[in-house]
Amino acid sequence: MTMNSENMTKLSPVKTGFIIDPMLPVIPFAMEVTDAGCAASHAHPRGQVIYAGSGIMRVVCGSDMWVVPSSQAVWVPPYAEHEVFFPGKVILRNLFIDPSVTENLPETCTVFEVSPLLRELSEKAAVAESYSPDSSYYRLMLVIIDELADMKETDVRLPLAGDQRLLHVLNELLKNPGDSRGLDHWAVGAGASSRTLSRLFKKETGFTFYEWRKRLRLQEAIKRLEAGDDVTSIAFDLGYQSLSAFIKMFRESLGLPPAKFSRQSK
Repeated sequence: MTMNSENMTKLSPVKTGFIIDPMLPVIPFAMEVTDAGCAASHAHPRGQVIYAGSGIMRVVCGSDMWVVPSSQAVWVPPYAEHEVFFPGKVILRNLFIDPSVTENLPETCTVFEVSPLLRELSEKAAVAESYSPDSSYYRLMLVIIDELADMKETDVRLPLAGDQRLLHVLNELLKNPGDSRGLDHWAVGAGASSRTLSRLFKKETGFTFYEWRKRLRLQEAIKRLEAGDDVTSIAFDLGYQSLSAFIKMFRESLGLPPAKFSRQSK
């Protein structure tokens, strides 16, 4: 899948993810990266909470993809294959969760809102490189686990595809989310009829062509709002005929208008 990652710095998996120790239920890890991404898809025994203190991430987990702003985080369960890309400068926060305490956490990759409490807990935990079971930091880590169990999922995932004909279409749309041409156009380059592509969209992604494209545009809008772009420019660049149509789509998808989302992400 096209990620425009050829010129990104390649990052190796963090060794912290491979430490198994129930006495360290949560191990925090922070770093700052610029135009970087995973060298390859990988997995580790610890679960992982990833969020950006500032900037955005693009996360691929299994057959799904998300654009994750700083107001959200992604949960990656133990042993789940995943890749993360960081376009631009990102202040990265990680919480590596020992598998002994993940029974109440989702079994699949999930994107969720970072509550003010979780953000504060994570900031306080960031200085705890090691701690003992009788320490206040150990109790803090257990509170973090409880807070994660109450996470509120944000359904903005973008399912990917394995069929090469459909993959051709997805890659072209990923390059230009504002392209408004329909399946009749894409059928020519894909080597399949528009009817076949329509069937493949539903079979492989669970969405129709138009539903999938709307989700792609939503993710692109999130990325550009996080970068501080003007709402009107985003709307027309993404193929919407009016600003009101774009605002309606955004509000229906995330429960708030784009301007408010932009303010909350800062």
